[in-house]
Amino acid sequence: MKKSSRFELRSFGNVNVDASLLSSGQIRPLYNPSAIERFKHHQKEIDHDTLGIRIRHPYFGLLSVSEQRRMNVVNELDNLREKINSKGQDAAVQKLVTLMKSLKDLERQENHFQSSCDAKHSEIQAEISDLEGKLANGCDSQSLLDGLHHSLSESLERLNSAEKKLAARLRAVVAIKRQIDEVPCQSEIIQYEHRFSELNAHIQGKHRQTRKCYATYNALLEIKELMLKETSLLNSIISQFQEAFSSPDGRTKLINSMEGIVKGSKQKLEKVQLGLQEEERNLNDLKEKYAAAVGSQKRCYSLMKTYQEHCANNQKLGSQSLK
Repeated sequence: MKKSSRFELRSFGNVNVDASLLSSGQIRPLYNPSAIERFKHHQKEIDHDTLGIRIRHPYFGLLSVSEQRRMNVVNELDNLREKINSKGQDAAVQKLVTLMKSLKDLERQENHFQSSCDAKHSEIQAEISDLEGKLANGCDSQSLLDGLHHSLSESLERLNSAEKKLAARLRAVVAIKRQIDEVPCQSEIIQYEHRFSELNAHIQGKHRQTRKCYATYNALLEIKELMLKETSLLNSIISQFQEAFSSPDGRTKLINSMEGIVKGSKQKLEKVQLGLQEEERNLNDLKEKYAAAVGSQKRCYSLMKTYQEHCANNQKLGSQSLK
């Protein structure tokens, strides 16, 4: 019985497709649980489908299968973008794209390394086959030894160059490790801070001691100058007293000079008293500051004690609540 050459059309979505094409596997349904797998699937089918197969669409008329599938892929990509934007997963998608690029780079490096290893393996196998052929053919031992020496020298040269590269790389690694070791860790930084604080306190103590010594030296120097002036004045008075009292003019001059000396001494005494008052004011200010600091320290101690008591109570309550 002769089979009919008429094709049966079946409805697939909104598209009427030839049933024989569906049964032969040339056209497959466009659905898949994963959108990415559907995209890859459609790309492969678009590249391999023939452009002569036509379908009838109620809105677009006659379109080729590849064009229709390309449109479906574009629509699915738009849907994926809309879903990604609506869920706010742009950062995750970008991270995934970056990881995929890194994976491709690693795969490319792996393939390159594998190809270089295969080439080296084939080269070594060729050398081994050549040597075996020479041995089988009864080649001259001298030429065979020369070839072996040549290959050995080449291998040694390659080994030396590799050792040099390795030594350079190790030097670079050691230099980087030394730079890393020079950077202090957290415990060392804390030790440095404690040591610097101790040195600062020691320097401040030495500075106060030095200032006190300089002040004492200046005071003693002034006392020495005053005592020398007093001694010279007394000596001059003793030496000129008899001559001054022998005549009225001498007595008058002596009295005037003594009044000038007393006046200068009073001026110096007033100056010293002003300095003493200034020092007393500074001392009172320092005493007030010290009293305020002591009061602040006492308040801090009391607050710290209260805080520790509250912490202990909280720990006790926490342990009781856990029980």
